[in-house]
Amino acid sequence: MMRMGRRRGPSLLATAVVVGAVSSSAAKKGAQQGAAAQQQADAQQQAAQQTPPAAPAEADINTQIQQLAQMHNAGVLTDAEFAAAKAKLLGT
Repeated sequence: MMRMGRRRGPSLLATAVVVGAVSSSAAKKGAQQGAAAQQQADAQQQAAQQTPPAAPAEADINTQIQQLAQMHNAGVLTDAEFAAAKAKLLGT
């Protein structure tokens, strides 16, 4: 009579441990990559917050001064109002 023997090779428990270890390793690697991406995003956000806002374009200021001059010439603005508005645009 032939006796039923144990199957040779890794046991089911050993296979589960190996699969679990591989899954755990992959999860750790994914978490590390996610953390690195988050740190980079945080650094970019912080850099953006530290960058001063861009000054208005000089062409835009010139256009506004020209509009003020037209209003002044048309009599809508007095000399004092024109000078004050112009100084405000120029930041003086």
